[in-house]
Amino acid sequence: MKYLLVQEDEDGVEQLWGRCAGVEGLFVDPVPPPREVLTLRGCIPDGVLSEVLAEPGVSFRGLGDVCVEVWDDERPVQWWTLVDAVVVAHQRHSGDRTRYDIVLGAGVRNEESFFELPATPRFELFAGTTVAAASAGRCSAVDGLFKPRAEPAPVPMELIGCEAAEPLLVGTQRPRRWTRGWADLLVLDRHGQVMASRSVGLAVTGARPSVLGDGLEDITLTDGGDDRPSPAARSIWAEWYQGPPAAPNRWAPYDSQGRAVWLDLTTRAWRVPAPRPDRSGGEYHLDGRFVTDVPGLHCAIAEALLGPGRYFGREWNAFKDCLCGGFGVVPPFVLTWHDSEVARRALADVVEDPHGQLSYFEEILQLLEQRGVTVVLR
Repeated sequence: MKYLLVQEDEDGVEQLWGRCAGVEGLFVDPVPPPREVLTLRGCIPDGVLSEVLAEPGVSFRGLGDVCVEVWDDERPVQWWTLVDAVVVAHQRHSGDRTRYDIVLGAGVRNEESFFELPATPRFELFAGTTVAAASAGRCSAVDGLFKPRAEPAPVPMELIGCEAAEPLLVGTQRPRRWTRGWADLLVLDRHGQVMASRSVGLAVTGARPSVLGDGLEDITLTDGGDDRPSPAARSIWAEWYQGPPAAPNRWAPYDSQGRAVWLDLTTRAWRVPAPRPDRSGGEYHLDGRFVTDVPGLHCAIAEALLGPGRYFGREWNAFKDCLCGGFGVVPPFVLTWHDSEVARRALADVVEDPHGQLSYFEEILQLLEQRGVTVVLR
């Protein structure tokens, strides 16, 4: 059995719902949101958006995913993602000739909302991945952003060769009338250790005797969840199925997306075995030859401090939290960063703070030194 289906009760105790030999539908690309037309009003472009507008007669130029942060006077209060945004047309803004009105085609996904829309919101734009976003400018309004949208239809998942425990067994006997919230699908490596987990819905659409026989069932879950890995991640998961990596730089051959998948798997690996008390002092050596993006930086730092396949943050805030303790190493210590110029050059245009002047590389150095780490650049 390679998968366990478990659910926590009110006391945080995991209850086993079933064991499965296989899962179909674990690796799926997210269903793209429907395409819409939006207009960025009074836009001051920056970064990739500025580059697009600088090209004469530009049209239908892809920007990738664009994050729209809605700010009040002090902080962002809502986040939106314009998926696969494309510049369709643009013109000078009528009220200010230094600004632009830019028409985009994109899918729209609401990521987060904590407060009501401010009376005079400010819209900050970012392009790139979630771990390496760069400023794309700002605007005074986004026409077409605030309107109701239907939730995408759930994508089912098949549990193959499932040995159902009592709660799930009850559900498979009357599947169409039964729902029980959400559970965790735990993915085991070949040693039986948990290598990953994903949330799945416990609504059962149907069940039938399994092709694997021996009283097993093949069970269809109505909703396999929206945080499933992409099919492109299969090879990385297959590598981790053999067990956490023992050699350094196994993440290095992958692109930024693959390295982000690698970091995702380390979040489980750091818990097994249970973390030992934090240690401080001593000197650690960071191999900087392959630090060409933000995920690579965090892979390399974790490897330097804790060893291959370990976790020490996957982006800025998580890394900052790890430096506070509880993850195996805590300042003060010495970090010797070999081939540091590779990261300095690669991350020169990646800025975490849109209002700051430091690159991601420089911000990481500053944070380390503020927390008591002596960084030696080689």
